[in-house]
Amino acid sequence: MKKALIAVVFSAGMILAADKTEYEVWSIDQSNSPGKTFGGTLYIWKGKDLQKQNKRDAAVAEIIDLSGEASALCLAKTAANPVRPHMLAVNPSNSHAIISFVASGHVLFMNAETRKPVECIRTSVGFDGARQVHFAIPSPDETYVSVANQNGKLFERINTDYKKETFVLDTAAGINLATCMTPNGIRCEFQNRPDNAPICPIIDSTSRLAFVTLRGGGLFVVDSKSTPMRIVGEYDTTAVGGNGCLGAEVTGQKMYIDSGAGSAPGNPFSADLYSFPVTGYSATNPPNTPERKLVFREEIDPSDAHGAVLVKDQKYLWVADRGRNFIWVVDTKTDRVVNRIYLPNELSTDPTPDLLMLSPNGKHAYMSLRGPVPLTADPHVSTGTTPGVGVIKLVQGGRHGTFESLAPMSNIDAGGVERADAHALVIRVVK
Repeated sequence: MKKALIAVVFSAGMILAADKTEYEVWSIDQSNSPGKTFGGTLYIWKGKDLQKQNKRDAAVAEIIDLSGEASALCLAKTAANPVRPHMLAVNPSNSHAIISFVASGHVLFMNAETRKPVECIRTSVGFDGARQVHFAIPSPDETYVSVANQNGKLFERINTDYKKETFVLDTAAGINLATCMTPNGIRCEFQNRPDNAPICPIIDSTSRLAFVTLRGGGLFVVDSKSTPMRIVGEYDTTAVGGNGCLGAEVTGQKMYIDSGAGSAPGNPFSADLYSFPVTGYSATNPPNTPERKLVFREEIDPSDAHGAVLVKDQKYLWVADRGRNFIWVVDTKTDRVVNRIYLPNELSTDPTPDLLMLSPNGKHAYMSLRGPVPLTADPHVSTGTTPGVGVIKLVQGGRHGTFESLAPMSNIDAGGVERADAHALVIRVVK
C-alpha cells in the first residue's frame, strides 16, 4: 500500500503536502440502497476533479453500492445486513476505510485501494438490548479503533492490524457507560449526566486518550490503551453540553470539542465549543478536572455546532453550524471567533453543512451536505435541499472561504421523493 502524509481524522489538523499530492474525497449517502432496507451508497471523487469542477459541471464519482459485496460480507459474518452508513474514517496510512452503520451496529473495514470489504464486525448488545455504531475512529498508531456504541451505551475497542487485515472486537476492553462507576465513586450515568449514549470519540495524537462525548451532556476522557479501558477524566452537564460530535487537536496543546443539537428531547438547538488540555488527566482527579475552557456558546434556534477541521497549519479552526448555514472561524492562538463564512448562494439556498475536511494542500475544504429527508439528527437543524459534497476555496489565509461548487448525490424513490442524505466524509491521500 502507498503511504503518504496525513493526520488522524478529526483529532488532528491535516498535515499539508505539496500541491501535486493526489487524494480522494469519500462520502456516503446514508439512505438505503434503492429498493432495499439496508446498504447505502459510497461516492469517491478524485480531489483534482472536485477542484476543477465548476458551478454547472460536477465531477464524476466512482459509486459503490453498499448493499452488494459489503452487505454480503456482513450478512455472512453476523447474520444481519448493515443499515445506515453514518460515519466514515480512513487509517493514517490510507490503506483501509472504516464505515460505521448507526442503525445496525456494524463496523465495516474496506481495503481502500481495491475497494473490497475485508471484515465486518457487529458490536455488542448493550442497554435495553440495543447496539449502534455512531462513529468508529482509528487511533493514530493504527493499533485500535474506538467505537461509540450509541444506544447500547457501550464504549468499545476493536484491535487492528492493517497489514494482516485482522480486526478483532476486544470485549474485555469495553466500558458499559450505563452501569459503570467513575474513579470518584460516582455513577457514570446519573442526574447530572443523564444519558450516556456515546456519540463521538476523538483520539489524541498520542493514541492514548479518547475524548468521548455523550448524548445527554457531559464527557469522559478514557485511557484507551488499558484493558479494560479506564476513565481518567469525567465531566458532567455543568461543564459540557449534549450531542457533541467532532473535535480537533492543536497538536500537543489543546483539544477542541463541540456540542450541538440532537434528537434527544429538550435539546432542539445548541452550539458550544470547548477547549480541553491534552495533559493532566488522572483517575485521582475530582470531576470536571482539568478545567475546560468555553470558547463560545450560541444557543439560538436553530443553532447546531457539528463538523470541525483545522486549517492553515492549525492557525484556524472551522466549525460548521448546520442549522444556520455558516462556518465559525476561530483563531486557535486566542480562541476568539474572527469570522463567519455564510454559505447559502446560487448553488444552494439551504446547504446544511455537516462534516468538514481539508485538502492535503490546504487550499480547499469539503463539506457533506444534508438532504431533504434527513435520516439522523433533529430534522429542524439537519434538513437540507442539496445533498452531496460542497467545495470551499480558502481565502484570506484561511480566515475566509468561498463556496464555489457542489458535487450532488441523488436517490429518488418510486414516489419521486429525494432520499439522498450525505453525512460521512473523509479525505484519502493516494500518493
